Parts: sequence; C-alpha cells; structure tokens
Amino acid sequence: MSTDQPKSFFLSPEAHEYLVAHGTPPDDVQHDLIEETAKLGGIAGMQIAPEQGAFMTVLTRVIGARRAVEVGTFTGYSALCIARGLPDDGQLLCCDVSDEWTSIGRRYWERAGLGGKIELRLGPAADTLRSLPAEEVFDLAFIDADKPSYAVYYEEILRRLRPNGVILVDNVLWDGRVFQPDADDENTLAIRAFNDMVAADTRVEAVMLPLSDGLTLARKR
Repeated sequence: MSTDQPKSFFLSPEAHEYLVAHGTPPDDVQHDLIEETAKLGGIAGMQIAPEQGAFMTVLTRVIGARRAVEVGTFTGYSALCIARGLPDDGQLLCCDVSDEWTSIGRRYWERAGLGGKIELRLGPAADTLRSLPAEEVFDLAFIDADKPSYAVYYEEILRRLRPNGVILVDNVLWDGRVFQPDADDENTLAIRAFNDMVAADTRVEAVMLPLSDGLTLARKR
C-alpha cells in the first residue's frame, strides 16, 4: 500500500490524505520502506498505515515506554515506529517467523539508526514469549500476527506487562467482517472471540479505536 491508500474500510481517500497530511508524516526512511513493501504485491496490505505508525510513536513516548515487544513484524514498519518512540537505552523485542520479510526491515532499522534498539527473534512467537522470564518487564506491546493465536499472544504478554502498561492489537475490525453476521471464516471468528474476551477481561481497561483496520488499546490495571 502507499501513503495515499487508506486501510480503513470506512475512510475515504480524501479524508485519509487530509489526516496523514495533518499529522507527523512519514520521513524519507519510512516512505522508502512503504514503497519497497508495496512492490511485494497484495501481501503489502499487512503493513500498518502511516497514521497508525505515527500514533504508535507518539504513544510510546507518551507512556514513557522503555521495554516493548512486538508479535508480527513483517517488513519492519511498526517496529521502526515503536523504536523511534523509545529512549536511547530502550529495547524492542520483535517476534516473527519470516527471515525474508524481516530482512527488509533490518536494512531500514539500520538506516534509521535504530538497529541497536531492536532485537529480532525468528520462530513461533508463542514459543519465544513463553521462553521469557515471567516478570512484569514490558511497558508496551503490539500484536499483529496470525489471528487465531491472538489470545495466546495476549495472555503471554499480559503476564509480562507492568501495571499501567499497554497492549495494542491490530485488525480488530477486520475490514468490517467482525460485525457481518454471515462472515464465518476462521480469521473473522478468531478476532470476534478475541474482541469479546478483551471486552470482558477485568484485568485491563480497553478501548477499540477506529484507526486503520481497528486498533484495540488495553491498559493493564
């Protein structure tokens, strides 16, 4: 996707262009990463929208995050945005299974001077998360991977998130399919169940934002 093509099914191209232009726009590194990812074809739709990236950078700074974790890195745009919001001694752990896609991200992280802040672990994210100490060390998390495993990632991260820490979860509106009664594919069912779980979870305070394809923000109580 390019910066002028909205991921939001409810947002017009004109509205999207306006809101991107009136926030912090993608810089040269981000713009080039967007363009290179677009050359991958339809799979490029997995990249987060530029306005979501700007939101994540600002949020990372606002909450004073120092330790962050991401599940689902793809070509590295979201990781770049989070890492930019971390202090000089901050650290982001990225979990992904694709060396091919993340190798693109690594080049741009280095170009942006962020390589020292980002640790990439390749392999099933559930295994990576379970291998971490069961300590409340993370300030911020971002989940944007295989939808049927959202609940697993959420639980493993929540137990390692400090009180007042934040989990961001992408694609929670799933192009509007979550509220279409006849949509019953595996991903839609998984996201519906996950959304219901978070809404009923008394361990967090949550809000679903109509940002991009839907972004849930859950604060650990």
